[in-house]
Amino acid sequence: GPRGGEARPRRGGAGAGGARCPGSGAQRVQRGLAMAAEAGGPRGTAPGQQLRALFYALAPGESSFRTVEEVPDYVEKSIPFFITFIGLEFAVSWIRKRKLPGRINDGISSLSLGILSRLPDVLFRSIELISYIYVWNNYRLFELPWDSPWTWYLTLLGVDFAYYCFHRMGHEVNILWAAHQVHHSSEDYNLFTALRQSVLQKYTSWMFNLPMALFIPPSVFAVHLQFNLLYQFWIHTELITKLGPLEWILNTPSHHRVHHGRNPYCIDKNYGGTLIIWDRIFGTFEAEDAKVVYGLTHPVNSFDPIMLQLRPLAHIWNTFWATPGFCNKLSVIFKGPGWGPGKPRLGLPEEIPVVTGKEVPFNPHVPAYLNCYALVHFAVIVELYIELPASVTMLSQGTVLLRIGFIILSLTSFGLLMESKSKAGILEIIRCLVFIGAYELGHFRSNFSFLGYAYEV
Repeated sequence: GPRGGEARPRRGGAGAGGARCPGSGAQRVQRGLAMAAEAGGPRGTAPGQQLRALFYALAPGESSFRTVEEVPDYVEKSIPFFITFIGLEFAVSWIRKRKLPGRINDGISSLSLGILSRLPDVLFRSIELISYIYVWNNYRLFELPWDSPWTWYLTLLGVDFAYYCFHRMGHEVNILWAAHQVHHSSEDYNLFTALRQSVLQKYTSWMFNLPMALFIPPSVFAVHLQFNLLYQFWIHTELITKLGPLEWILNTPSHHRVHHGRNPYCIDKNYGGTLIIWDRIFGTFEAEDAKVVYGLTHPVNSFDPIMLQLRPLAHIWNTFWATPGFCNKLSVIFKGPGWGPGKPRLGLPEEIPVVTGKEVPFNPHVPAYLNCYALVHFAVIVELYIELPASVTMLSQGTVLLRIGFIILSLTSFGLLMESKSKAGILEIIRCLVFIGAYELGHFRSNFSFLGYAYEV
């Protein structure tokens, strides 16, 4: 699936091209940020270009930039297309199959995890770009021309191969899997699932890109980092079956369905982001065969975003202390999630639970009125979240932290409501009282004044 920690070029780093700047790497980054602010930020993109960016269909000539500061934030500008395609998926699924492609509780859970994964970006700049720019400024061996089509295509291959390597390690190294498993925890497979991301994954994925910083300009890298992520959005669907000859080269919905399956034949297969050629080369490719059952081999059975993010780490912690021997303790962290003393690095294939095809997704009964309530309040939180990055420079630090804390509280409360937890009602009452108090004090005022009365209601 797509990675968390998307590139945020407008908050990027130092200039991506030209001569090296004097001073330390940190000073150069800060100087570049100041230059970006003075320049008025990155260039815009036309809606047609933004749509094609989702499919990696922009030519080098229209997506090459001299500096990081000029690179558009393709991810942020794609949000309207995310919403449009999700609505289209639901409509087409209903027309063709007379059923929806997902459930309300799982959809809210996926979007909650997506929002949660982006909240650190409100406070901190992208570690992927900052680390890349630091290596580029201090250690680059030579500089490929930023405006050459050959550099563009080489970066496409480099970013995708780096993603393959990281993604494979994310499944084969237990501590990395603890972060990545969040994306696989949904038992549905739809466009909502594409937005289901880990908070922690971005803090390990960045190092796989650093070799490119020795010769590929950061501005070119920043473009392809986003394109690789955006491409992986539309392949999270069951509506598209096969794409003919493209199946040999590209990662497609069919290939990625296998990756999300918990069938024994699907485990640890099809790691590619944009291209499937890496899986074919390194022996991790598997074609779609038997009907895929989605989710984890041992389902988490929760919609609580905090628990989904942290429970795997708690499991590793407990297993670490319960496992005898120093070397075995290290193996708990760095070998596969199926490993145990006396087992191969990735565990025993025969221990993978058998899939019967009759598995029932975790779906607690929730009254229809409660689903409607959760949807309305979730929409308020989404609006509050969307406003936050744009207004963070105009808000006090206390207000920013209060908004982030309230968003986390709200997403947790919605998750517990969807699980019909006995104490969810109490938490929700507390949440609403906090909202009303903070709203009256002016901390949650919307940029859209007509929403004020609706929020209080």
